[in-house]
Amino acid sequence: MTPMRAMVIDDSRAMRMILKRIVTKLNFEAVEAGDGKEALDLLADMTEVPELALIDWNMPNMNGLEFVTKVRADPRLREMTLVMVTTESEQSQIVRALAAGAHEYVIKPFTEGAMIEKLALLGLVPTGANS
Repeated sequence: MTPMRAMVIDDSRAMRMILKRIVTKLNFEAVEAGDGKEALDLLADMTEVPELALIDWNMPNMNGLEFVTKVRADPRLREMTLVMVTTESEQSQIVRALAAGAHEYVIKPFTEGAMIEKLALLGLVPTGANS
């Protein structure tokens, strides 16, 4: 079985490492990007679109909300599951992200278990993977 692919988009290298470790544990192949623009550039060069993108909100060049909006406007990327992973915890911000097309929303700081649970809810984790 081909491993699923995940894109981790965050301007913090430490946060990318944490998220990459979690998705790698779940048998994803992970690709990293430091902002939304870099992520879109990487996606343009990929023949196969990742199944999952974990996206920070506040980043230079192109923020997470802009990235989600651009991905949703591109038919080629429509199948990608988008999860915002951010310190933006206001209800209005969560609503904006979901309205723009994000599937889920994880507020930093989060635990590994909480992240795995969220991905399981989205059907991206084999059952029993977080035991």
